[in-house]
Amino acid sequence: MAFLAKGRMIAATAFALFGVLTGVAQAQSCGDSAAGFEAWKADFASMAKANGVKSKGLAALDNATYASATIKADRAVKKAFSGSVEDFMKRRGAATIISKGKSLKKSNAALFNKIERTYGVSPGVLLAIWGMETGFGSFMGKQNTVSAIVTLAYDCRRPGFFTPHAIAALKLVDSGAISAKSVGAMHGEIGHTQFLPGNVLTYGVGNKNLRDKNTALMSTANFLRGHGWQPGVSADGNMGAIAGWNSAKVYQQAIARIAMAIDE
Repeated sequence: MAFLAKGRMIAATAFALFGVLTGVAQAQSCGDSAAGFEAWKADFASMAKANGVKSKGLAALDNATYASATIKADRAVKKAFSGSVEDFMKRRGAATIISKGKSLKKSNAALFNKIERTYGVSPGVLLAIWGMETGFGSFMGKQNTVSAIVTLAYDCRRPGFFTPHAIAALKLVDSGAISAKSVGAMHGEIGHTQFLPGNVLTYGVGNKNLRDKNTALMSTANFLRGHGWQPGVSADGNMGAIAGWNSAKVYQQAIARIAMAIDE
């Protein structure tokens, strides 16, 4: 959900995750409006090329447009995580997530058993994240992914955080995991469980097509394992791994409660 984690990365760890970017940490300037975006893209294209982005990715960058809706959503994101965990769970429809999660756990038992054997991650937390992020795939967003993440790399608030994800998005275009026309959430999150592009590169499994349910759930389990998930321990004993997924405390607590309810 939003940029508030999907890796819990500050700028320094973001660059460590994707390797040290060649040249400057971001393009030569940033902006708070569409003015200057096209000129900035030309600078960013040079940096992207220096860091391994190929022709398809560079073409996607060239076609990216300033995403005003993304900026509007970004300015309001903290409100989404306000209040108590009880209020947050009510707003997010936790009771429905638990009910449907239990049903999906049964109907997809073979898949979740395979994931748990492979990654050591129990079904409840995956279902909790899936339900919380996209209503179990019912709404994965309509914002152009490349435009969203490139706009955030240009925006002056957090270019250091979003620049590696923008480079990653262009590399995903090069590899065919996404296209220049792919859509997702407002901050460039992708697929059933809403990965930021850099995390798709690092933790995505198989063909990294996170609009495929199975790939998304396995990739999410791989992410949690990579952030210290302990097999055989309940969600409330794995808060560190959940915090890796989203840094908002109310989100973490809600996911743990929902996960334990689904797994009981």
